[in-house]
Amino acid sequence: MCSNIQQDKVAIVMVPFPAQGHLNQLLQLSCLISSSYDLPVYYVGSAIHNRQARVRANALNPSDIAKIHFHDIPTPEFASPPPDFNAMSKFPSQLQPSWDASMLLRESIASFLRDISSKSRRVVVVHDSLMSYNVQDVSSLHNAESCVFNCISVFTLYCLISLSMGMPVKLEEELLKKLPSIEGTLTDKIKNLGASQSPYMDIRSGDIHNTSKVIEGEFLDLLAQIASKQVKKQWAIGPILPIKLDCVSNKNDMCLEWLNKQPPRSVLYVSFGTTTSFSDREIKELAMGLEQSKQRFLWVLRDADRGDIFTGEARRLELPEGFEERVKGVGLVVREWAPQPEILAHSSAGGFMSHCGWNSCIESITMGVPIAAWPMHSDQPKNGFLVTEMLKIGLIVREWEKREELVTASTIENVVRKLMASEEGDVIRKRAEELGEAVRRSTEKGGASRMELDSFIPYITR
Repeated sequence: MCSNIQQDKVAIVMVPFPAQGHLNQLLQLSCLISSSYDLPVYYVGSAIHNRQARVRANALNPSDIAKIHFHDIPTPEFASPPPDFNAMSKFPSQLQPSWDASMLLRESIASFLRDISSKSRRVVVVHDSLMSYNVQDVSSLHNAESCVFNCISVFTLYCLISLSMGMPVKLEEELLKKLPSIEGTLTDKIKNLGASQSPYMDIRSGDIHNTSKVIEGEFLDLLAQIASKQVKKQWAIGPILPIKLDCVSNKNDMCLEWLNKQPPRSVLYVSFGTTTSFSDREIKELAMGLEQSKQRFLWVLRDADRGDIFTGEARRLELPEGFEERVKGVGLVVREWAPQPEILAHSSAGGFMSHCGWNSCIESITMGVPIAAWPMHSDQPKNGFLVTEMLKIGLIVREWEKREELVTASTIENVVRKLMASEEGDVIRKRAEELGEAVRRSTEKGGASRMELDSFIPYITR
């Protein structure tokens, strides 16, 4: 079941939750640990989702991915319906069947852990918090322990835990008034799935966060204060994505070729991740807003994922007639998977219109690119608030309280112009660039994130 590993080795087992933003972060962490510390890393999930993680491994060096041991677990068949692009809620309910199926993996994971623990000095299971139920058998192994990997911002996590404990969120009065509510962020089904994990959270040794003290130091401290009983140790080791993208595997990518021809900091990158599905009307308004702004843009126009991204025809999203001809030279529309970290790291990128998933936020922050924040569901409203109100490196496209209203072309045009072509936008961009530089420095020798990682590795290999 496991390749032969030396008896004296510590084996790291990654157990991701099957959604792109979660798969991606644990694969980044796998590559970081495997390539920097020469430890065997096992990435455990269904064959479909392991393949998805590999196919979409943005910015990771193929030779680093080759070192990871992917272990495919048989998963019960699940329905993979297309997203409902006309739904009032933007939450990706079409993924629920795949999540329900992933809750049936406990026995297979336990069997894998028993096998690997018999061949290793120690086993360290790093798992998504939403997979806590599945890894509970770690506590029955004498030489194993687990850590939770949190795929959301510490600010969001702090707010959620405070609210669940009936404690106030510690923010200035003015900020508290603006803090987006959790209304409409989640469905009852995903809330129940999350709640079902909590009885199995206590066995973990600590929490790993994909953030830096430079970004969220204040909230790491607050989280440690309120959750000291649940969270024994914390390591803020982010950003875990590669900072130096010299191994870019897609140098010939059409996005990067197009960006090479644009002036520095002039292009707005537009992408709403893998779980947002726009209606035809919303796409039309966005297209018109981008066109009317007269700013350069690179727009990744794709529908939201199904549970199994390898089956079923994706819906082709229709643009207004003649749009692509009219914006030729100024805007580029891409319908394929795009190399987002490389796009954000490109010298021509000057802004990012984003749904504010934590992956996208941390990539944008790290590359020093300001954000036009347009949150859709889950942790995104809080992430958008962190970016625009706390860090002040972005502008909000539409308030969370107005989420059921159509965002018009004129609203989009105004935000794009303000971010890309105004003095206020220049100030925000400069702040974003300074924060990006500080965050990148934090991953270097002696930096805050590097020191956290250098304390995490000795802890798990002790």
